Amino acid sequence: MRGSSLKRMEAMKFVEDFFEVIIKGLESGEPVKIPGFGNFILRDKKSRNGRNPKTKEEFPIEARRVVSFRTSSILKSAIKDHYKTY
Repeated sequence: MRGSSLKRMEAMKFVEDFFEVIIKGLESGEPVKIPGFGNFILRDKKSRNGRNPKTKEEFPIEARRVVSFRTSSILKSAIKDHYKTY
């Protein structure tokens, strides 16, 4: 793994800014596409019944919006190729 020339505080600021851009994009309702990495998208999930696995008690889960991430084919390929060497 390659090191970075960023100092710790610079790296933290970069990560904070990175997530802020993703959040603002998703808040506007648009998917956030990062070439070579993947896409962050909002999905609507329907309401459904859930179950506590310990007590088997059922309870309603409300409809909600969730963030999904879809990996780019470039990243998938890089990961696949990387783990072939181990």
